[in-house]
Amino acid sequence: MWNRRSLLISGATAAMAALLPDRRRAVQASGANRPAPLRRGSRLRAVNPGTWMDPEMDFSPLIERCAAEGWVLEIPDTVRRQWRYFSGTDQQRVAELNAAWNDPSVDGVLYVGGGWGGARVLEAGFRFPGRALWTVGFSDSSSLLLAQWAAGLPGAIHGSSGGPEERWQRTVALLSGHPVAPLQGVGRRPGQAKGPLVVTNLTVATHLIGTPWMPDLRGAILVLEDVGEAPYRVDRMLTQWRSAGLLQQLSGVACGRFSWEKDDILPGDFTMEEILEERLGDLGVPLIVDLPVGHGLPNMALPLGAEARIDGRTGHLSLIP
Repeated sequence: MWNRRSLLISGATAAMAALLPDRRRAVQASGANRPAPLRRGSRLRAVNPGTWMDPEMDFSPLIERCAAEGWVLEIPDTVRRQWRYFSGTDQQRVAELNAAWNDPSVDGVLYVGGGWGGARVLEAGFRFPGRALWTVGFSDSSSLLLAQWAAGLPGAIHGSSGGPEERWQRTVALLSGHPVAPLQGVGRRPGQAKGPLVVTNLTVATHLIGTPWMPDLRGAILVLEDVGEAPYRVDRMLTQWRSAGLLQQLSGVACGRFSWEKDDILPGDFTMEEILEERLGDLGVPLIVDLPVGHGLPNMALPLGAEARIDGRTGHLSLIP
């Protein structure tokens, strides 16, 4: 049976806060300082900030995909390193992130691996330099995507660099500065709204509450997904978000894919759909569910901080050019 850790692998203090820009910048930052669209000759680097991966992992399909776009993808040997259940010590992973982010010849970072470790890298002292950079990841890497946007730096994309060609081409389009199609979900609460996207794994983001790496959500469209969490645990996490006052000033809410072990639900329990609607449906903002986002197929990419429009009647989530 798959447990949460195996599913994830597949697929702070006030002093720390003083070292980061005001989180209110996250919903105010304009697109003027977005990283330049990738072009032929652009360089990408793979970084594994979390759990160690199979040392026999074959990256050649990803290298070939990038090469087809004219991009050069670097796969350092360090992505296959192992220290206990991490891909290196915290300081080694900090060093890898620093090297990638501070290399002016690197145009983007692909977060590979998963499991657990991104938040430990932040706690261990990684700080974003003052430049925007393309980054692609999801699951545990959501912590780094959220922290990047909290620092006011555009370029973070919640998505996968693997999987079917359809979702890869959507990621390519976003990295290349091209428009992408709206995503279709199911409308649950009517209304239209617009605002900057904040896209994340629910469990990962819940464990950033109260840290400097959680973006200001005022005016945002929040998109949540998760895997391996029973409805009662999703209920518990969303109750924490409500109690912390994080959901009261959103522009809209959307839910991607939530999956769990079916035997986690007993007769008479809330279903996942009921919990999502019960905990998110009374916020007075549009709500859509069942977006093709998150663990599983497909995991369609969405950029953090990009202006988007949500329609709670039609179930559409679209980016605003």
